[in-house]
Amino acid sequence: MFLDELSPFVQELMRHPAAFLGGVASGLLRLNLAEDPVQDWLRRQGASPAPSANHQNGSGPQTITID
Repeated sequence: MFLDELSPFVQELMRHPAAFLGGVASGLLRLNLAEDPVQDWLRRQGASPAPSANHQNGSGPQTITID
């Protein structure tokens, strides 16, 4: 019963071990990807970090009409 609850975590760990462990480590260290040192390091590695919730660039939710 308890193992059934852990199976999604184990499946993700087996599929992408580096990404999973990196996510666990960043969560334990409480790293914020929007903070400047982490964001700069990610850009140097060739990744494009997601914009933070505080970053307003005018591309937020828009209204649409459906006929």
